[in-house]
Amino acid sequence: MRPPYCYRWAGLIAIVWLLISAFHAQSGDARMQSRADHPGPGSALKAHDVRVSIDLVRRTAHTGRVVALTFDDGPSPAYTPQVLDLLARYDATATFCMVGSQVAHYPDLVREVVSAGMSLCDHTMTHAENLPALTGSQIKAEILSGKSELLRAAGRPVTIAYFRAPAGRWSTTVRHIAARHGMQPLSWSVDPRDWSRPGTRQIVARIKRGVQPGAIILLHDGGGQRDQTVAALSQLLPWLIDQGYKFDVPG
Repeated sequence: MRPPYCYRWAGLIAIVWLLISAFHAQSGDARMQSRADHPGPGSALKAHDVRVSIDLVRRTAHTGRVVALTFDDGPSPAYTPQVLDLLARYDATATFCMVGSQVAHYPDLVREVVSAGMSLCDHTMTHAENLPALTGSQIKAEILSGKSELLRAAGRPVTIAYFRAPAGRWSTTVRHIAARHGMQPLSWSVDPRDWSRPGTRQIVARIKRGVQPGAIILLHDGGGQRDQTVAALSQLLPWLIDQGYKFDVPG
């Protein structure tokens, strides 16, 4: 016995509805897969965020008898080339934490640093020592403008893996913004205060006292007269090598 027409029509409508729902689900899956295969800038950034911690980096990337040399406040036409020459002489690597305003003035020096196989670190646009006291939008502008200048000056695809706050003045907001944009917050474990120009002998002695496997050493190739730092580096590099140290990047 055939069912009444109303039931047959209801059955047909249900089948059509199921087919339409299945089509939309497949289309939605395809759109989601397309976004995953071809993420926009925001999506790519969020994917990278997962891999970057907001914790301060105070150790080298690898264990063993290694140290990481870092140089702040450059690039400087007077001292950055001298530092690069010494690093090349002793087959050493380092990380250069550069200020965006300096980068804008001396982009050729950024390219020299990159060509020498060194790592780059964002050190804000203006060396804003009061960074944590700024508003969130101002902090973001300082950090991202500095990074943009580095990317522009490099002249080739490079990774800006680190951000270092001027004077080591951090806040949770500063660390979050740096990490959100793919840069590890970079600190140090040995500070000879070479920026204060205590004399070459003092700089050397302070580093020798403080260095140990995994140390990150803070030095400066810009921001003032750095002849003492260069002189100290010329003594420290052969000494570190004699002590069995190799050179690494920050962890």
